[in-house]
Amino acid sequence: MKKISSLFLVLVFVLLLISVFFFLASSKKMIVVQEGNSAQLPIEMEVGRFQDSDCGMVIDELKDASQVISSSGKSWFFHDHGGMIKWLEDKEFKESAKIWVMSRDTKEWTDAREAFYSVSDDTPMGYGFGAYKKKSNGYIDFATMRLRVLRGETLRNPLIKKQLGKE
Repeated sequence: MKKISSLFLVLVFVLLLISVFFFLASSKKMIVVQEGNSAQLPIEMEVGRFQDSDCGMVIDELKDASQVISSSGKSWFFHDHGGMIKWLEDKEFKESAKIWVMSRDTKEWTDAREAFYSVSDDTPMGYGFGAYKKKSNGYIDFATMRLRVLRGETLRNPLIKKQLGKE
């Protein structure tokens, strides 16, 4: 009887937390997905109003933000390019999606497939891939960045972090 009571208490607590999360999200009118972007152009994002489609965190900085837009005009938002890559991987539209990344050097939205990526920037979720419009020594292209994320070759990996001297 005591185990059932404890389990019930934990279940009530979890449901309460979930309810609070949904209440806060709806009261702030957080944007996780936006429809109607048939032009597939980047949407102007407002800090604190958009929610990461991968991890659910509020996007409180745009320097590593990205947007994925399907051909149907649905737009999803992210605060770390690594999380965006992992989220996109199992989507049937991953090859046809338009992907925009905030460029750290120009502070403008840039086509993700044409951008270059550092491998050791501090990013919100710790993947380390900052996007740049202009190529610089040591930067990699989109395909290489994607492959490294999928292989786990990011700053989240202690071995990679050590190799790059970011301990």
